[in-house]
Amino acid sequence: MLEVFACDPQASRGRRYQEAPAPTRNAFQRDRDRIVHSTAFRRLVYKTQVFLNHEGDLFRTRMTHSLEVAQLGRSIARSLGLNEDLVEAIALAHDLGHTPFGHAGQDALNECMQDHGGFEHNLQSLRVVDQLEERYPDFDGLNLSFETREGILKHCSKRNAVQLELQEPGGVAKRFIDGTQPSLEAQLCNLADAIAYNAHDIDDGVRSGLIKLAQVQEVPFFAHYRLQAVEQHPALLLPERARRLLYETIRRMLSDQVYDVIATTQANLKKAAPLSADAARRCGPVLAFSDSMRSQTQELKSFLFSQLYRHPQVVQTSTQAQTVVHELFNVYTKNPHEMSPDFSARTEAPRAVADYIAGMTDRFAAKEHERLTGQRLLS
Repeated sequence: MLEVFACDPQASRGRRYQEAPAPTRNAFQRDRDRIVHSTAFRRLVYKTQVFLNHEGDLFRTRMTHSLEVAQLGRSIARSLGLNEDLVEAIALAHDLGHTPFGHAGQDALNECMQDHGGFEHNLQSLRVVDQLEERYPDFDGLNLSFETREGILKHCSKRNAVQLELQEPGGVAKRFIDGTQPSLEAQLCNLADAIAYNAHDIDDGVRSGLIKLAQVQEVPFFAHYRLQAVEQHPALLLPERARRLLYETIRRMLSDQVYDVIATTQANLKKAAPLSADAARRCGPVLAFSDSMRSQTQELKSFLFSQLYRHPQVVQTSTQAQTVVHELFNVYTKNPHEMSPDFSARTEAPRAVADYIAGMTDRFAAKEHERLTGQRLLS
């Protein structure tokens, strides 16, 4: 049963192009299905998180990350009486606009596009579902519902928000201008995204050997759950059970963050008492960690930033990846015919090049760079 402040698919603000309702699915279920069947979603399996696609088969990809966000989001949504289908749709689509090579690729493409409006991966995710997917005869994009599109646009610069508002008055960018919030389901996805990041980056970081379990144990937040695990399961201290100890610690850490979000949000909802989904948008941020949990998760995030994301090996690979993106952009800008015909025929050349590169998987970008430059920077 949905609470009064949840998004009701029967009360959706609709799609940009009118379509008859599906006979067996509500609007948000239909959105989710369109996302899962999209080309951009399939590409996520070969787009990196921290480690590039060629560095190992077991590291997280954008797809596995999106699935983990969806799982966490649905679990929390069920406890809060929010719309699970909408949460799942937003979670599965929130990274569709990410470039190859993770944040390194995004930063490089933004630099390339500085004189042409810049590049924002959240805005690119919206472009994917609104324009770039080509699956239907009567419109570009996936024609998703307003609520799903609103959640996909997690961040947006004021400049781009103003441009979007001119194109779609009162649309998904309006909240960045008037200071309101997205739906509670969208807020939930933002938190689930952060929870998933911290957990799986610890796992991947230790698996890679770039950070040691002993290092993570120096972070009080992680050490607390490790101690819990060892007290209940002393055999986890055996060297051959180190990975089980890591998993059990992360599991407990994840669970407590989920319970903290649920309890804090329930208290916020009781205080704000929104009587509709639109009323919840005017309440300010409602989905939240407690102050204590937010502080502890930020400490863990700072550790990962300094010890993993800024690890010399990661920095070196990121630098090479950025070179690939810069050089691909330069080649395609001068020689548009090297791109797929769908992109080379477009008149707005820089944006077409950005769209083309952003849609690449890690390995396709690396192969294209080698084909066009004769250099193999990533192998």
